[in-house]
Amino acid sequence: MPTRLRLLATVLALTATLTAPAPAATAAGRAAAHPAAADCALAGRTGWTDEGHDTDPVQFQPATGTRRVLTIFVDFPDAPATEPTAPYAAHLAPAAGWLRTASYGGLRLDVTASRRWARMPQASTAYGFQRGLSFEAHERYLRDAIAAADPYEDFSSADMVYVVPVRTATAIPFSPTYLFDPATAGVTADGRRIKWAVTFGQDMWRWGHKVAAHETGHTFGLPDLYAFTGETHGFVGGWDVMGHIAGAAPQYLGWHSWKLGWTRDDQVACLAGPRAGSRTVRLTPVERPGGTKIAVVRTGPTTAYVAESRRAAGNDPAPCSTGVLIYKVDSAVATGEGPVRVIGGRPPGAPPCGPLDLAARAPGDTFTDPATGTRIEMLAGGRTGDVVRVTRLATLPR
Repeated sequence: MPTRLRLLATVLALTATLTAPAPAATAAGRAAAHPAAADCALAGRTGWTDEGHDTDPVQFQPATGTRRVLTIFVDFPDAPATEPTAPYAAHLAPAAGWLRTASYGGLRLDVTASRRWARMPQASTAYGFQRGLSFEAHERYLRDAIAAADPYEDFSSADMVYVVPVRTATAIPFSPTYLFDPATAGVTADGRRIKWAVTFGQDMWRWGHKVAAHETGHTFGLPDLYAFTGETHGFVGGWDVMGHIAGAAPQYLGWHSWKLGWTRDDQVACLAGPRAGSRTVRLTPVERPGGTKIAVVRTGPTTAYVAESRRAAGNDPAPCSTGVLIYKVDSAVATGEGPVRVIGGRPPGAPPCGPLDLAARAPGDTFTDPATGTRIEMLAGGRTGDVVRVTRLATLPR
Protein backbone atom coordinates (compact mmCIF):
# COMPACT_ATOMS: atom_id res chain seq x y z
CA MET A 1 0.00 0.00 0.00
CA PRO A 2 2.30 2.76 -1.22
CA THR A 3 1.92 6.39 -0.20
CA ARG A 4 0.38 8.23 -3.19
CA LEU A 5 1.65 11.76 -3.53
CA ARG A 6 -1.33 13.25 -1.75
CA LEU A 7 -3.36 10.45 -0.16
CA LEU A 8 -1.91 7.24 1.19
CA ALA A 9 -5.31 5.67 1.85
CA THR A 10 -6.02 5.39 -1.88
CA VAL A 11 -2.81 3.71 -2.48
CA LEU A 12 -3.23 1.51 0.29
CA ALA A 13 12.69 -24.49 -24.51
CA LEU A 14 10.97 -26.09 -27.44
CA THR A 15 11.80 -24.11 -30.57
CA ALA A 16 9.22 -21.48 -31.29
CA THR A 17 7.54 -21.76 -34.71
CA LEU A 18 4.99 -19.72 -36.62
CA THR A 19 1.99 -21.16 -38.34
CA ALA A 20 2.03 -18.24 -40.76
CA PRO A 21 4.18 -18.62 -43.91
CA ALA A 22 7.85 -18.77 -42.97
CA PRO A 23 10.02 -15.80 -44.00
CA ALA A 24 13.41 -16.13 -45.64
CA ALA A 25 16.11 -17.60 -43.43
CA THR A 26 17.83 -14.32 -42.70
CA ALA A 27 18.38 -12.40 -39.48
CA ALA A 28 15.73 -9.90 -40.57
CA GLY A 29 13.34 -12.70 -41.42
CA ARG A 30 13.88 -14.44 -38.11
CA ALA A 31 13.26 -11.17 -36.28
CA ALA A 32 9.97 -10.77 -38.14
CA ALA A 33 8.97 -14.36 -37.36
CA HIS A 34 9.85 -14.14 -33.68
CA PRO A 35 9.01 -10.69 -32.31
CA ALA A 36 11.46 -9.29 -29.83
CA ALA A 37 10.40 -9.31 -26.20
CA ALA A 38 10.29 -5.51 -26.28
CA ASP A 39 7.35 -5.76 -28.68
CA CYS A 40 5.33 -7.28 -25.85
CA ALA A 41 6.36 -4.74 -23.20
CA LEU A 42 3.57 -2.35 -22.24
CA ALA A 43 3.81 1.33 -21.42
CA GLY A 44 2.31 2.49 -18.13
CA ARG A 45 -0.73 4.74 -18.32
CA THR A 46 -1.61 5.50 -14.70
CA GLY A 47 1.19 7.89 -13.76
CA TRP A 48 1.99 5.81 -10.70
CA THR A 49 2.70 2.20 -9.76
CA ASP A 50 1.43 0.08 -12.65
CA GLU A 51 2.31 -2.82 -14.95
CA GLY A 52 4.17 -0.74 -17.51
CA HIS A 53 7.81 -1.38 -18.30
CA ASP A 54 8.63 2.34 -18.43
CA THR A 55 8.99 2.70 -14.65
CA ASP A 56 10.00 6.22 -13.62
CA PRO A 57 13.69 5.93 -12.56
CA VAL A 58 13.40 9.06 -10.41
CA GLN A 59 10.29 8.19 -8.42
CA PHE A 60 11.20 4.52 -7.92
CA GLN A 61 14.46 2.80 -7.01
CA PRO A 62 16.23 0.12 -9.06
CA ALA A 63 15.28 -3.48 -8.35
CA THR A 64 18.68 -4.90 -9.23
CA GLY A 65 22.09 -4.80 -7.61
CA THR A 66 22.67 -4.07 -3.94
CA ARG A 67 20.22 -1.82 -2.09
CA ARG A 68 21.36 -0.66 1.32
CA VAL A 69 18.63 -0.70 3.96
CA LEU A 70 18.89 0.84 7.41
CA THR A 71 16.36 -0.53 9.92
CA ILE A 72 15.52 1.66 12.89
CA PHE A 73 13.27 0.85 15.82
CA VAL A 74 10.98 3.38 17.50
CA ASP A 75 8.95 3.48 20.68
CA PHE A 76 6.64 6.16 22.07
CA PRO A 77 5.87 8.00 25.30
CA ASP A 78 2.60 6.02 25.52
CA ALA A 79 4.21 2.75 24.38
CA PRO A 80 7.76 2.47 25.74
CA ALA A 81 9.87 -0.52 24.71
CA THR A 82 10.81 -3.02 27.42
CA GLU A 83 12.55 -5.61 25.24
CA PRO A 84 15.57 -5.62 22.92
CA THR A 85 15.33 -4.87 19.21
CA ALA A 86 16.89 -8.18 18.18
CA PRO A 87 13.63 -10.22 17.99
CA TYR A 88 12.12 -7.55 15.75
CA ALA A 89 15.11 -7.60 13.43
CA ALA A 90 15.06 -11.40 13.35
CA HIS A 91 11.37 -11.39 12.41
CA LEU A 92 12.03 -9.37 9.25
CA ALA A 93 15.50 -10.71 8.44
CA PRO A 94 14.36 -13.56 6.14
CA ALA A 95 12.99 -10.99 3.69
CA ALA A 96 16.45 -10.31 2.29
CA GLY A 97 17.04 -13.96 1.43
CA TRP A 98 13.51 -14.37 0.10
CA LEU A 99 13.97 -11.43 -2.26
CA ARG A 100 17.36 -12.64 -3.37
CA THR A 101 15.87 -16.02 -4.29
CA ALA A 102 12.82 -14.46 -5.96
CA SER A 103 15.09 -12.24 -8.07
CA TYR A 104 17.35 -15.16 -9.10
CA GLY A 105 20.17 -13.35 -7.35
CA GLY A 106 19.55 -10.09 -9.20
CA LEU A 107 18.67 -8.13 -6.05
CA ARG A 108 20.52 -8.03 -2.74
CA LEU A 109 19.24 -6.17 0.29
CA ASP A 110 22.18 -5.19 2.48
CA VAL A 111 20.33 -4.63 5.77
CA THR A 112 21.86 -2.89 8.77
CA ALA A 113 19.67 -3.05 11.88
CA SER A 114 19.96 -0.64 14.79
CA ARG A 115 20.42 -2.14 18.25
CA ARG A 116 18.57 0.49 20.21
CA TRP A 117 15.16 2.09 20.45
CA ALA A 118 14.66 5.67 19.32
CA ARG A 119 11.99 7.54 21.26
CA MET A 120 9.41 9.33 19.12
CA PRO A 121 8.51 12.87 20.26
CA GLN A 122 4.75 12.24 20.25
CA ALA A 123 2.40 9.53 21.43
CA SER A 124 1.66 6.73 18.97
CA THR A 125 -1.95 7.91 18.80
CA ALA A 126 -0.86 11.35 17.56
CA TYR A 127 0.21 10.22 14.09
CA GLY A 128 -3.22 9.58 12.64
CA PHE A 129 -2.80 6.01 11.40
CA GLN A 130 -6.23 4.99 12.63
CA ARG A 131 -7.98 7.92 10.98
CA GLY A 132 -6.62 7.37 7.49
CA LEU A 133 -3.15 8.55 6.64
CA SER A 134 -2.33 11.42 4.30
CA PHE A 135 1.04 11.77 2.60
CA GLU A 136 1.88 14.73 4.82
CA ALA A 137 1.05 12.86 8.04
CA HIS A 138 3.04 9.84 6.91
CA GLU A 139 6.03 12.00 6.03
CA ARG A 140 5.83 13.67 9.44
CA TYR A 141 5.93 10.26 11.12
CA LEU A 142 8.97 9.28 9.04
CA ARG A 143 10.69 12.59 9.73
CA ASP A 144 10.17 12.21 13.48
CA ALA A 145 11.49 8.65 13.40
CA ILE A 146 14.63 9.56 11.49
CA ALA A 147 15.28 12.61 13.67
CA ALA A 148 14.95 10.43 16.77
CA ALA A 149 17.41 7.85 15.45
CA ASP A 150 19.83 10.27 13.77
CA PRO A 151 22.01 10.87 16.86
CA TYR A 152 22.84 7.15 16.92
CA GLU A 153 22.65 6.00 13.29
CA ASP A 154 24.33 7.04 10.03
CA PHE A 155 21.87 7.57 7.17
CA SER A 156 24.43 8.84 4.68
CA SER A 157 24.72 5.57 2.76
CA ALA A 158 21.17 4.22 3.10
CA ASP A 159 19.16 3.72 -0.10
CA MET A 160 16.01 3.15 1.92
CA VAL A 161 14.88 2.99 5.54
CA TYR A 162 12.73 0.51 7.45
CA VAL A 163 10.99 1.95 10.52
CA VAL A 164 9.78 -0.69 12.99
CA PRO A 165 7.56 0.32 15.94
CA VAL A 166 7.37 -1.34 19.33
CA ARG A 167 4.77 -4.10 19.37
CA THR A 168 2.66 -2.40 22.04
CA ALA A 169 2.06 0.60 19.74
CA THR A 170 -1.31 -0.65 18.53
CA ALA A 171 -2.14 2.77 17.10
CA ILE A 172 0.35 1.97 14.30
CA PRO A 173 -1.61 -0.93 12.79
CA PHE A 174 -0.42 -1.24 9.18
CA SER A 175 2.73 -0.94 7.07
CA PRO A 176 2.60 1.78 4.41
CA THR A 177 5.40 2.49 1.95
CA TYR A 178 6.82 5.99 1.68
CA LEU A 179 7.70 7.23 -1.81
CA PHE A 180 9.18 10.70 -1.80
CA ASP A 181 7.70 13.69 -3.60
CA PRO A 182 10.44 15.21 -5.83
CA ALA A 183 8.64 18.56 -5.75
CA THR A 184 9.05 19.02 -1.99
CA ALA A 185 11.95 19.36 0.43
CA GLY A 186 11.11 15.98 1.93
CA VAL A 187 13.13 14.25 4.65
CA THR A 188 16.91 14.43 4.91
CA ALA A 189 19.48 13.05 7.32
CA ASP A 190 23.27 13.12 7.28
CA GLY A 191 23.22 15.02 4.00
CA ARG A 192 21.07 12.39 2.22
CA ARG A 193 17.51 12.65 0.94
CA ILE A 194 15.37 9.79 2.26
CA LYS A 195 13.47 8.79 -0.85
CA TRP A 196 12.09 5.38 0.05
CA ALA A 197 10.97 3.88 3.33
CA VAL A 198 8.65 1.29 4.79
CA THR A 199 7.07 2.22 8.11
CA PHE A 200 5.99 -1.11 9.51
CA GLY A 201 2.93 -1.58 11.69
CA GLN A 202 1.54 -4.36 13.80
CA ASP A 203 0.42 -6.28 10.68
CA MET A 204 4.07 -7.33 10.27
CA TRP A 205 3.40 -9.87 13.03
CA ARG A 206 0.52 -11.28 11.00
CA TRP A 207 2.13 -11.33 7.56
CA GLY A 208 5.68 -12.15 8.60
CA HIS A 209 8.77 -11.19 6.63
CA LYS A 210 6.93 -11.23 3.30
CA VAL A 211 5.29 -7.93 4.22
CA ALA A 212 8.75 -6.44 3.67
CA ALA A 213 8.89 -8.04 0.20
CA HIS A 214 5.45 -6.60 -0.61
CA GLU A 215 6.14 -3.08 0.63
CA THR A 216 9.64 -2.97 -0.84
CA GLY A 217 8.08 -4.00 -4.16
CA HIS A 218 6.23 -0.68 -4.19
CA THR A 219 9.54 1.19 -4.08
CA PHE A 220 10.41 -0.60 -7.36
CA GLY A 221 7.15 0.59 -8.97
CA LEU A 222 4.92 -2.45 -8.45
CA PRO A 223 1.19 -1.87 -7.83
CA ASP A 224 -1.11 -3.59 -5.37
CA LEU A 225 -2.76 -6.65 -6.90
CA TYR A 226 -5.40 -7.05 -4.19
CA ALA A 227 -8.68 -5.12 -4.52
CA PHE A 228 -9.16 -1.86 -2.66
CA THR A 229 -12.94 -2.48 -2.77
CA GLY A 230 -15.04 -5.63 -3.02
CA GLU A 231 -13.53 -9.11 -2.70
CA THR A 232 -10.02 -8.41 -1.49
CA HIS A 233 -8.18 -11.27 -3.19
CA GLY A 234 -10.40 -11.87 -6.21
CA PHE A 235 -7.88 -10.68 -8.84
CA VAL A 236 -4.78 -12.82 -8.30
CA GLY A 237 -5.33 -14.65 -5.02
CA GLY A 238 -2.01 -15.73 -3.56
CA TRP A 239 -0.07 -16.05 -6.83
CA ASP A 240 1.94 -12.87 -6.24
CA VAL A 241 3.19 -11.32 -3.03
CA MET A 242 1.76 -7.99 -4.25
CA GLY A 243 -1.65 -9.68 -3.87
CA HIS A 244 -2.28 -12.02 -0.95
CA ILE A 245 0.96 -11.83 1.02
CA ALA A 246 0.25 -15.03 2.94
CA GLY A 247 -1.09 -16.96 -0.06
CA ALA A 248 -0.08 -20.48 -0.96
CA ALA A 249 2.31 -19.47 -3.76
CA PRO A 250 3.25 -15.81 -3.30
CA GLN A 251 6.20 -15.60 -5.67
CA TYR A 252 6.37 -12.54 -7.92
CA LEU A 253 4.60 -13.17 -11.21
CA GLY A 254 6.83 -13.72 -14.22
CA TRP A 255 5.57 -10.43 -15.66
CA HIS A 256 6.78 -8.59 -12.55
CA SER A 257 10.12 -10.39 -12.68
CA TRP A 258 10.54 -9.17 -16.26
CA LYS A 259 9.45 -5.64 -15.40
CA LEU A 260 11.96 -5.51 -12.54
CA GLY A 261 14.86 -6.77 -14.65
CA TRP A 262 15.19 -10.17 -12.98
CA THR A 263 13.99 -12.01 -16.11
CA ARG A 264 15.90 -11.19 -19.29
CA ASP A 265 14.31 -10.39 -22.64
CA ASP A 266 15.67 -13.65 -24.07
CA GLN A 267 13.59 -15.51 -21.45
CA VAL A 268 10.36 -14.05 -22.83
CA ALA A 269 8.49 -15.60 -25.78
CA CYS A 270 6.46 -12.86 -27.48
CA LEU A 271 3.61 -12.79 -29.98
CA ALA A 272 2.88 -9.26 -31.10
CA GLY A 273 1.98 -7.29 -34.20
CA PRO A 274 -0.82 -7.60 -36.74
CA ARG A 275 -0.11 -11.11 -38.11
CA ALA A 276 -1.83 -14.27 -36.94
CA GLY A 277 0.64 -16.84 -35.66
CA SER A 278 1.52 -19.44 -33.06
CA ARG A 279 4.45 -20.35 -30.80
CA THR A 280 5.11 -23.53 -28.90
CA VAL A 281 7.15 -22.77 -25.80
CA ARG A 282 8.72 -24.81 -23.02
CA LEU A 283 8.33 -22.83 -19.79
CA THR A 284 10.56 -23.22 -16.76
CA PRO A 285 8.78 -22.56 -13.43
CA VAL A 286 9.14 -19.00 -12.23
CA GLU A 287 10.15 -20.35 -8.83
CA ARG A 288 13.41 -21.62 -10.36
CA PRO A 289 16.20 -19.83 -12.24
CA GLY A 290 16.91 -20.27 -15.94
CA GLY A 291 14.89 -21.13 -19.00
CA THR A 292 12.02 -19.33 -20.69
CA LYS A 293 9.86 -17.75 -18.02
CA ILE A 294 6.78 -16.32 -19.74
CA ALA A 295 4.91 -16.52 -23.02
CA VAL A 296 3.18 -13.24 -23.85
CA VAL A 297 0.45 -12.49 -26.38
CA ARG A 298 0.08 -8.76 -26.77
CA THR A 299 -3.56 -7.87 -27.40
CA GLY A 300 -3.53 -4.07 -27.47
CA PRO A 301 -1.64 -0.90 -26.57
CA THR A 302 -1.86 -1.61 -22.82
CA THR A 303 -3.01 -5.24 -22.64
CA ALA A 304 -1.54 -8.71 -22.91
CA TYR A 305 -2.14 -12.30 -21.87
CA VAL A 306 0.68 -14.09 -20.09
CA ALA A 307 1.30 -17.79 -19.48
CA GLU A 308 3.86 -19.01 -16.98
CA SER A 309 4.77 -22.27 -15.28
CA ARG A 310 4.35 -22.61 -11.52
CA ARG A 311 5.56 -25.30 -9.15
CA ALA A 312 4.54 -25.49 -5.52
CA ALA A 313 7.30 -25.36 -2.94
CA GLY A 314 7.48 -26.88 0.51
CA ASN A 315 4.04 -27.55 1.93
CA ASP A 316 2.10 -25.50 -0.62
CA PRO A 317 -1.03 -27.36 -1.78
CA ALA A 318 -0.91 -29.38 -4.98
CA PRO A 319 -2.15 -29.55 -7.67
CA CYS A 320 -3.61 -26.07 -7.21
CA SER A 321 -0.15 -24.43 -7.11
CA THR A 322 1.29 -26.55 -9.92
CA GLY A 323 0.78 -26.06 -13.64
CA VAL A 324 0.32 -23.18 -16.08
CA LEU A 325 -0.91 -19.85 -14.75
CA ILE A 326 -2.69 -17.58 -17.24
CA TYR A 327 -3.43 -13.97 -16.50
CA LYS A 328 -4.37 -10.72 -18.22
CA VAL A 329 -2.25 -7.61 -17.74
CA ASP A 330 -3.54 -4.07 -18.31
CA SER A 331 -1.03 -1.29 -17.72
CA ALA A 332 -3.80 1.34 -17.87
CA VAL A 333 -5.56 -0.05 -14.77
CA ALA A 334 -4.65 1.59 -11.49
CA THR A 335 -3.20 -0.07 -8.42
CA GLY A 336 -5.88 -1.84 -6.38
CA GLU A 337 -8.29 -2.01 -9.33
CA GLY A 338 -7.05 -5.21 -10.96
CA PRO A 339 -4.11 -4.39 -13.26
CA VAL A 340 -3.46 -8.16 -13.28
CA ARG A 341 -6.28 -10.72 -13.30
CA VAL A 342 -5.66 -14.44 -13.14
CA ILE A 343 -7.88 -16.47 -15.45
CA GLY A 344 -9.39 -19.11 -13.16
CA GLY A 345 -10.82 -22.51 -14.01
CA ARG A 346 -9.63 -26.10 -14.24
CA PRO A 347 -10.32 -29.04 -16.56
CA PRO A 348 -13.48 -31.12 -15.96
CA GLY A 349 -13.00 -33.56 -13.10
CA ALA A 350 -10.09 -31.69 -11.55
CA PRO A 351 -10.25 -31.23 -7.76
CA PRO A 352 -11.47 -27.87 -6.44
CA CYS A 353 -8.83 -25.37 -5.43
CA GLY A 354 -10.55 -23.08 -2.98
CA PRO A 355 -13.28 -20.45 -3.16
CA LEU A 356 -11.43 -18.17 -5.58
CA ASP A 357 -10.63 -21.04 -8.01
CA LEU A 358 -7.53 -19.18 -9.15
CA ALA A 359 -5.78 -22.40 -9.99
CA ALA A 360 -2.97 -23.33 -12.31
CA ARG A 361 -4.02 -25.25 -15.42
CA ALA A 362 -3.10 -28.80 -16.33
CA PRO A 363 -2.18 -30.42 -19.68
CA GLY A 364 -5.19 -30.73 -21.98
CA ASP A 365 -6.73 -27.46 -20.84
CA THR A 366 -7.24 -24.60 -23.31
CA PHE A 367 -8.00 -20.93 -22.76
CA THR A 368 -9.53 -18.88 -25.59
CA ASP A 369 -10.49 -15.22 -25.77
CA PRO A 370 -12.40 -14.69 -29.04
CA ALA A 371 -12.48 -10.93 -28.50
CA THR A 372 -8.70 -10.67 -28.92
CA GLY A 373 -8.08 -13.79 -30.98
CA THR A 374 -5.97 -15.35 -28.23
CA ARG A 375 -5.67 -19.05 -27.53
CA ILE A 376 -3.36 -20.70 -25.00
CA GLU A 377 -3.12 -24.49 -24.95
CA MET A 378 -1.51 -26.53 -22.20
CA LEU A 379 0.27 -29.31 -24.10
CA ALA A 380 2.42 -31.08 -21.50
CA GLY A 381 3.69 -30.79 -17.97
CA GLY A 382 6.28 -32.40 -15.80
CA ARG A 383 8.69 -31.91 -12.96
CA THR A 384 10.82 -29.43 -14.87
CA GLY A 385 8.06 -27.25 -16.29
CA ASP A 386 5.27 -27.01 -18.85
CA VAL A 387 4.83 -26.80 -22.61
CA VAL A 388 2.26 -24.38 -24.01
CA ARG A 389 1.18 -23.23 -27.44
CA VAL A 390 0.17 -19.58 -27.64
CA THR A 391 -1.78 -18.51 -30.69
CA ARG A 392 -3.05 -15.26 -32.11
CA LEU A 393 -6.00 -16.20 -34.29
CA ALA A 394 -6.74 -12.87 -35.91
CA THR A 395 -5.57 -9.28 -36.35
CA LEU A 396 -5.38 -7.51 -33.03
CA PRO A 397 -8.01 -4.85 -32.33
CA ARG A 398 -6.70 -1.33 -32.54
